[in-house]
Amino acid sequence: MSVRKFLVPLSSSGSGEVALHTGLMLAKMWNAHLQVLHIKVDSRDVAPLAGEGLSGAMIEEMMSATERESGSRAMGLHDLFMAATEEHQIMVGDAVMGRNEPSASFASVTGREDEIISFQARLADLTIVPHPQHGEDVASADALHAVLFESGRPVMMAPFAKPATLGKRIAIAWNGTHESASALASIMPFVRQAEAVRVLVCDEYQRRGPVGAQVVEYIAHHGVTADMVSFRPVDKVVAAGLLAAAADFGADLMSMGAYSTSRLRQLILGGNTTHVLENATLPVLMNR
Repeated sequence: MSVRKFLVPLSSSGSGEVALHTGLMLAKMWNAHLQVLHIKVDSRDVAPLAGEGLSGAMIEEMMSATERESGSRAMGLHDLFMAATEEHQIMVGDAVMGRNEPSASFASVTGREDEIISFQARLADLTIVPHPQHGEDVASADALHAVLFESGRPVMMAPFAKPATLGKRIAIAWNGTHESASALASIMPFVRQAEAVRVLVCDEYQRRGPVGAQVVEYIAHHGVTADMVSFRPVDKVVAAGLLAAAADFGADLMSMGAYSTSRLRQLILGGNTTHVLENATLPVLMNR
């Protein structure tokens, strides 16, 4: 098992710089290709939002302003991409894909963001999105959920700050669900290269299914020794205990299943996935 292609959707330089840095680290780690994608707003979508009472000229001006802003943002993100690839000494362009060395490409397209991201993610081994709580860019959360719910592929939430290491110490959140099993399958290529692996379990987190000791045994079949630690909720919040246990381990990457209870229920009542999305500072790989 290897990882050959990563996808990073970017909507702003403020929230996207860390995600881009993380994606380039992964490309170097795997001698893989990083596709950076910026989706521009279609100015025609502005007209229905303008409402009544505006003249045709005013709507035209709004559309023109949207195009100018979108073009300016695209240029800024391309400049960020070029500076980052130069810093990481990674070759740029589609022509260098397929070689046993890291490469990267940048594309800016116009369309529906959630649809384009989910389609592109279906042909990526892993999609890295900016942290949803980084700045005020709600598009990061939209991109994350588009991958989780529409692509059938894993997504990695980038950390708050540029990581010094990635995948050396891996924490695996396990609760026996098919979502956690999907996350385990996606993290296994990283597990094989890690220096230390820990399976994190909790009685309040466990659902019907295999238990943590069986995960340790499964990982051993792949030639990797992992240990298991049972954590406790913090202030009655399971996910807070999970993040604390990952921090105690010094994890620089964590995997977990996402939304084993419905997303709507978590939005209303809160839940483990929601808490992690709002509070994790390390990279988190998620699957459904």
